[in-house]
Amino acid sequence: MAEFIASGHAIDVILFLIVLEAGFLLLLRIRYGRGPSPLESMANLASGAMIMLAVRSALTGGSWQIIAGLLMASFAAHITDRVLRFRSTG
Repeated sequence: MAEFIASGHAIDVILFLIVLEAGFLLLLRIRYGRGPSPLESMANLASGAMIMLAVRSALTGGSWQIIAGLLMASFAAHITDRVLRFRSTG
């Protein structure tokens, strides 16, 4: 189990689940017209995905510049999500 986590494969599974969640949310939105907008969903999921990529990079010996860039991208996606939610609540 330690090797599975240290190799980054555990993060790969989490990223796959994030992609499945994105597809599921988009499908619900298309089929029923309810739930968060696709842009809101993608901003939220992108924030989490970037954090997971940063963790994967750290686990597999990535450079600090890559890790910092991924964390900054996560923050940008998080701010985008917050702005979109703030606007949608009026």
